[in-house]
Amino acid sequence: MNAPTDISMKTDDVLKVELEVFRRQHRDLDEAIHALQDKGTGDQLTLRRLKKQKLWLKDIIAQIEDRLLPDILA
Repeated sequence: MNAPTDISMKTDDVLKVELEVFRRQHRDLDEAIHALQDKGTGDQLTLRRLKKQKLWLKDIIAQIEDRLLPDILA
């Protein structure tokens, strides 16, 4: 969660690479959360932190996608 969130100064190529990295991290967190829940080994605080990080990544992904794929109808 240390990545700068100011996407206004980044090129589209940089954003595309970051988008893939963030998507992979989001997918990995999802798998980790499911694994902890299935095994019952994750405490609630850890699960809450992982879910919060996953939501943060989802927001960043949405911001980058909006920048790369502007709304045509607007």
